[in-house]
Amino acid sequence: MTFPEAAAVGTLAFYSDFDDFQTWKKALQTQLPALQVIHASQTERPEEIDYAMVWKPPQGIFERMTNLRLIINLGAGVDSLVGRDDLPRNIPITRITDPQMSRMMAGYVLFAVLRHARDIPVFEQAQRSGRWAYRHPRSPEEMTVAVLGLGHLGAKAAHEIQRQGFRTLGWSRSLAQIDGVECSAGMETLDSVIGQADIVVLMLPLTPQTMHLFDRARLEKLRPGAAFVNVARGALVDQAALTELLQSGHIGAATLDVFEREPLPAGDALWSMPNVLITPHLASVAIPSSSAKQIAANILRVAAGELPDNIVEPSRGY
Repeated sequence: MTFPEAAAVGTLAFYSDFDDFQTWKKALQTQLPALQVIHASQTERPEEIDYAMVWKPPQGIFERMTNLRLIINLGAGVDSLVGRDDLPRNIPITRITDPQMSRMMAGYVLFAVLRHARDIPVFEQAQRSGRWAYRHPRSPEEMTVAVLGLGHLGAKAAHEIQRQGFRTLGWSRSLAQIDGVECSAGMETLDSVIGQADIVVLMLPLTPQTMHLFDRARLEKLRPGAAFVNVARGALVDQAALTELLQSGHIGAATLDVFEREPLPAGDALWSMPNVLITPHLASVAIPSSSAKQIAANILRVAAGELPDNIVEPSRGY
């Protein structure tokens, strides 16, 4: 591939309420010194912007970027972009697939699975009440973990789980192949998969088809006492139903990194439940120093008239 001269790379506008602009600017300009990086809120000439790198941008942000050539989503999930009515037509949208993000997510998921498999929540509760509560460890081979969603992040997580000796089931929209993982596909198999699992890990993209996919009826198909881990999107789950099933004990415990409303409101019942671990949507985040290289490569491809890698298909939602 022949790339353009550095001076012809252009201007990138950045927007995120969750990421540090100066850190990203430095990382990008380390890769592309000639790239002009500005904050979208300080743009005086939006018609001169070539690339937009965003995370959950406000409505209308793209309307005056009349010469935009690429939209870079600051993360793996793109549900906050697809379906908007202010997206310019025929402009490629890419997402970040940094190996560091995959490792970070796999590490979080493995932590959650091991925490539930070794009954750590039981010991945490016992410690708070000053009780010595021995519970004999279970062998990983005796337990089944289901990973729902086998994209870039899900496949890595499933691979790491099976390496620990757990029987690992994988489910996705189209059939995947992962060594050591029993993979299934299609809605007709989903209930069977979750009904076999001691621990269910939700890693699906949020699309119109997956919104509230885990309603009360589907959550009730989990084994009594099973653990539930959600590192995908809160809107995949009927949170009120999940809360009630956790309170009743039908779902034994949960590790939740995402919620229908974020931040999770202070008075929400999930905060005070001893069988629930809450983290603030940080299972996997884009790391500037490692992600900037792939972003720079895509900018150079677009500047040279080529298609970028990791293009999102808006019709599918991922």
